[in-house]
Amino acid sequence: MGILHDDVVIIRQAEKEGDPSVITVNCPDKTGLGCDLCRILLFFGLNIVRGDVSTDGKWCYIVFWVVCKPTTRWELLKKRLVGACPSCSSASGISYYRSELQSPRPPDVFLLKLCCYDRKGLLHDVTEVLCSLELNIKKVKVSTTPDGRVMDLFFITDTRELLHTKNRQEETHKALEDVMQDAIISFNLEKVGPEITACSQASPFLPPAITEDIFNIETSNDLPSVSLTSSNVCVTMDNSLSPAHTLVQIVCQDHKGLLYDIMRTLKDYNIQISYGRFYIKQGKKCEIDLFIMQADGKKIVDPSKQSALSSRLKMELRQPLRVVVVSRGPDTELLVANPVELSSKGRPLVFYDITLALKMLNTCIFSAEIGRHMIGGREWEVYRVLLAEGASLSIPRRKVEEEVWKRLMGWE
Repeated sequence: MGILHDDVVIIRQAEKEGDPSVITVNCPDKTGLGCDLCRILLFFGLNIVRGDVSTDGKWCYIVFWVVCKPTTRWELLKKRLVGACPSCSSASGISYYRSELQSPRPPDVFLLKLCCYDRKGLLHDVTEVLCSLELNIKKVKVSTTPDGRVMDLFFITDTRELLHTKNRQEETHKALEDVMQDAIISFNLEKVGPEITACSQASPFLPPAITEDIFNIETSNDLPSVSLTSSNVCVTMDNSLSPAHTLVQIVCQDHKGLLYDIMRTLKDYNIQISYGRFYIKQGKKCEIDLFIMQADGKKIVDPSKQSALSSRLKMELRQPLRVVVVSRGPDTELLVANPVELSSKGRPLVFYDITLALKMLNTCIFSAEIGRHMIGGREWEVYRVLLAEGASLSIPRRKVEEEVWKRLMGWE
């Protein structure tokens, strides 16, 4: 016996404004499922205020209490959550993890060329349209010409896998026209082959100067201090309370995507959660209890493994992203970096938040690039934004750093 498709994900919307909505997921289990679900909730702009998860290793039951936006598209959210769950037929022993055995076909990549007249907030408006259409920005190159025109090159994929159709392309064009109106000069959207995609890839290694700017912030008096970190992160591990599991207890300050940051770290370590509880207390203080085990079904007893996992969790929660503004001769550059999952999935909406923060600061963007680079043995997604000269002179560097950081952390 199984459960009906509609019962895999059940959403009960809040009856009163300000009350949390409840999302229940009941499906076969797989390592990393919690991470995948939390990434979807983060993409839809939902804030998880409480969570419970339990599994017997084959079937899991997860409940999220979320605070949502008035514009939340519930039917689309449910569709995406159901799509992340293993099929019910995979709960039997032989076909279990069947979906994991075959690697999904890489999505088609399309190049969106957009030429338009420049104005403040333009890049954010375009990014917002693409996000609302579920078009994922894989890479972007933005450049401004001396006569005030902007050439935007977006390498994008379509969550709905319909961008090759005329209707979907027309929908994209119209959505951009509605927002940009007379600012559009030309619009072109075409599928690109792997050779074009490969040529567009940035070098896997960043210049040492940029790497030092992003990852040596704590050692420089000139660069951001601990104000750009989340404070008071405590991680403890206990093997005495369960014969089969290690208890991980985390106490920290809440931030946007907190549960996602925990889940992606555990997924990268191939750690399975058998039972977990997450809730936010007054003052935005979070308490998380997780009963976990390794992929071999055993608790974590090796002190070195405990220390490595504890240190990684602390690092990811204190600083899930890196933000710094630096001088490049006469120019000012904003650098933002976030780690990429081992599954090659990046953090949602980072570019959206960066461009929104700069728009709120009334700061123009001269050029922007997104690329993936190997830093310290890990893959990072790095956003390089060159600020327009007028803006870079009028707003202090620390102000830009703090506003971008607060927007990314959900503390605005």
